[in-house]
Amino acid sequence: MSANPLPLCVDLDGTLILADLSTESLLKTVRNAPWVLPLLPLWLLRGKNCLKDKLSRITDLDASCLPYDSRVVDLVRQARRDGRRTILVTGSHQKYAEAVNVHLEAFDEIVATDESRNLTGRTKATYLHERFGRGGFEYVANGSVDLHVWEHAGAAVTVNAPRRVVQKVRQSGRPHTDLPGRRPSLKVWLKAIRIHQWAKNLLLFVPLFMAHRALEPALLVAIFIGFLSFGFCASSAYILNDLFDLESDRFHRHKRNRPFAAGALSAQAGILCAILFLGTGILLALILPVAFQLTLAAYIATTLLYSFHLKGITSLDVMLLAGLYTLRVIAGTYAAGLDLSFWLLAFSMFMFLCLALVKRVAELVDLRDRESSVGISKIRGREYNVQDISILQTMGATSGYLSVLVLALYINSAEVVDLYKSPELLWLIAPLLLLWVTRLWVVTTRGYMNEDPIFFAIKDPETWITAILTGSILVGATLMSG
Repeated sequence: MSANPLPLCVDLDGTLILADLSTESLLKTVRNAPWVLPLLPLWLLRGKNCLKDKLSRITDLDASCLPYDSRVVDLVRQARRDGRRTILVTGSHQKYAEAVNVHLEAFDEIVATDESRNLTGRTKATYLHERFGRGGFEYVANGSVDLHVWEHAGAAVTVNAPRRVVQKVRQSGRPHTDLPGRRPSLKVWLKAIRIHQWAKNLLLFVPLFMAHRALEPALLVAIFIGFLSFGFCASSAYILNDLFDLESDRFHRHKRNRPFAAGALSAQAGILCAILFLGTGILLALILPVAFQLTLAAYIATTLLYSFHLKGITSLDVMLLAGLYTLRVIAGTYAAGLDLSFWLLAFSMFMFLCLALVKRVAELVDLRDRESSVGISKIRGREYNVQDISILQTMGATSGYLSVLVLALYINSAEVVDLYKSPELLWLIAPLLLLWVTRLWVVTTRGYMNEDPIFFAIKDPETWITAILTGSILVGATLMSG
């Protein structure tokens, strides 16, 4: 038996798990049942307990994939071995708390928010005081709202708590143990906003270079502002996508390490960051022409629709991904005040559809290789399964080769004569692209492809060689007289 006879009362959100189930249930409800949005303020006016109860009736959460703090789990299990009573006392809804205990089998009792009360702060403090008396329990928690509870506790354990909270608990004089958490680093935030994905926004510069006007400072500045605008809006979209995909990401071998899925960043912080980034991107767009603003609006709307629902529709999802790439090219054209090029848009449509299909096939190949161990053959949250690999490979390779065909037709067009002194040199680009597309699909089929082909290309030496050779040919065709 332990020398400490006090029952161990443990908070859930931010303590036992590195997440907030109330926020996650709200996000999942908004994604799966957006019709409830007008009702949320009405439920909240009736009290947080009413809102949490309504959400719990609509949405289930899978407790098996939550990011548990192993230190707290070990603490609870040790308390049970020592013969102490363990109680999960949480502001999350009773339904979710019970699901957690079914998974962990670590608590003797569950006390949580229900239809009649919101068990947080002073309400939780009053309940525990009336139940065990002053100093009659040990309380494990993480936030400033829990200071009211620690005032009545006989012993305290702070977990992942801010320094000021730890200091106040320590100054109270009661027995105290601190289990510190890691503060989110800049590296974690850069990973969350997908800073490497900003490389995709370099597509905004393509129309300027293809029009041979890249040496005009005013246009370069306009495109750079557009680049930043798209970067902030894209990061906002990535954050929202991760927040709406928390549960499915946690079942994914790689995506479960994303900051929000792993609990390295809170969902609340993610929501605030997404709003801030979106606002910054929109403000920057106001500097540029209206056509750019409308293109950005189309990008934002498409991204939100994709994140909410359309990503789960087979074939449409890859079409939308290709469209989001192409919208960047269109935005660059409008930011610089140029005319849209039919040839550039046609090439972009087929090439980006090829890359979008590479991404899906890479996921399926990875799943196929692990099918025997994970016992599933379908991508979680999507309608693709491993049987689709062959048809998607055919579609993707065909799309890539069609983009090269568009390039060949462009070389024979009248526009080329006006832009290049030696247009015949452009034919050398076609075999380079054919080789690159072919290798891309061979690498993907063999399971060597990173799930994001853009990120793979950034690190791939062969891609850099292809890009340098292509750039050299373009320069030669522009400057050399035939």
